[in-house]
Amino acid sequence: MKRRIYWLMPDLASARRAMRDLLQARVEVAHIHFAGPEGMDMTGLHTANVWQTSDVVHAAKTGWTLGTACGIAAGLVAALLFPLVGEEPEWGFAALVGVLGGVVGAWSASMVGISIPSPRLQRFEGAIAQGQILLMVDLPAMRVREIEDLLQTAHPEARFEGEEGQVPAFR
Repeated sequence: MKRRIYWLMPDLASARRAMRDLLQARVEVAHIHFAGPEGMDMTGLHTANVWQTSDVVHAAKTGWTLGTACGIAAGLVAALLFPLVGEEPEWGFAALVGVLGGVVGAWSASMVGISIPSPRLQRFEGAIAQGQILLMVDLPAMRVREIEDLLQTAHPEARFEGEEGQVPAFR
């Protein structure tokens, strides 16, 4: 698991310098994410994608849970009331419908979640709307202090906005 630090950069030039500084400090580009106002030219920056800016992960987990529960319930009813072969309940069919319900639930909920802004980024909406750029960096816990110090020293114009724990590595 990683920790995510948030910084607000005042402009593109500052964000590009921060990107360069982070790369020189051997932070992998895949762990650096910038979010700016819609339509801003973010050339030279690793822009945040839907994993960072939407609620898709939470929605998919919720959909998986609810879909699996509904699928298991429907599968049990079908297995008990409508056995495919003979008079015995079809438990394998119930499990299959449960898994299928989970897959359909996760898929359909993620389609909704991808269009919902991340609740984690709501507090930055005003600053981004004013033209500032949000920098998110995912780091192992042992490097957080080092990178915070680097950004504070090299970018006094930037504003530290906090740290968040338990960020999955793929995000």
